[in-house]
Amino acid sequence: MPKVALITGIRGQDGAYLAKLLLEKGYEVYGADRRSGEGGFWRLKELGIEKDVKIVYMDLLEFTNIFRTIEKIKPDEIYNLAAQSFVAASFEQPILTSDINSLGTLRLLEVIRTVKPDTKFYQASTSEMFGKAKTLPLNEESYFYPRSPYAVSKLFAHWITVNYREAYNIFACSGILFNHESPLRGTEFVTRKISLAVARIKYGKQDKLVVGNLDAKRDWGYAPEYVYGMYLMLQNDKPDDFVLATGEAHSVREFIEEAFRVAGFEIYWEGRGLEEKGRDAKTGKVLVEVSPEFYRPAEVDVLLGDYSKAKRILGWEPKTAFKELVRIMVEEDLRRVRDGKV
Repeated sequence: MPKVALITGIRGQDGAYLAKLLLEKGYEVYGADRRSGEGGFWRLKELGIEKDVKIVYMDLLEFTNIFRTIEKIKPDEIYNLAAQSFVAASFEQPILTSDINSLGTLRLLEVIRTVKPDTKFYQASTSEMFGKAKTLPLNEESYFYPRSPYAVSKLFAHWITVNYREAYNIFACSGILFNHESPLRGTEFVTRKISLAVARIKYGKQDKLVVGNLDAKRDWGYAPEYVYGMYLMLQNDKPDDFVLATGEAHSVREFIEEAFRVAGFEIYWEGRGLEEKGRDAKTGKVLVEVSPEFYRPAEVDVLLGDYSKAKRILGWEPKTAFKELVRIMVEEDLRRVRDGKV
């Protein structure tokens, strides 16, 4: 009998890549969906697996719905990737964010404990929990200092996962994943916002890119490699928590420069702060502007991860370098814009 996996957040970047990986490994894969329309399955379609994933209607806000779903399909593994995952939105919707991210995780764990305690559970934690980091790089023992309602909600989910592992002997792991990107990233995230804008500018469909903090630095990796790390955590001999990262930090400014370079532009900067602009070196045209609209109320300046524990215990390490990641994303968006498939 094949293993059965349930993935919450099946519509997202990680849900799609993870589903593809598990299907390739012979799993029967269920994707939990909130009944929000067929259009949201574009990632599964792009990977050619939309007919292979069995969609079940399950909402993390509804305990009895979760109970019935898990009781029915009896998953061997649950990957909890569902979340209100937009940091900016969490400042506007802190209660909803907490209900989904914090209590949603608790509902899942309580159902596992009650219905099928031998289910292996993966919780998608985040580097945003580190927030205002005291020391770098950040590992599993580093101090947490969340700087947004999103990060605070994820910290509750992280610790309740640890608690259920220790209190009830559930095989529960938290993956503390640093930023991981791909052509399947949503355009609400800065990396994909940049890659798509560059492609649209290249083909004359957009005048300029408008962003927030150019100097924020992140540890950016390639999403398909990170979902493989999730899978490895649940295949390990014992449950534990692991940081997945690249060990390199790059600024939003660097990402923009490299993205434009892939599309054949060179950017130079002038001005400071909100008046700073990025111009095309050939024409002098303004291609990048800064807006306070895209600044966070409480900024996280630098996130840099140490993945040595994952390498030592799981044999996991990143393979795609920063420039290669940017190239993959920009070239795919160039193709999409050229072919009218955005």
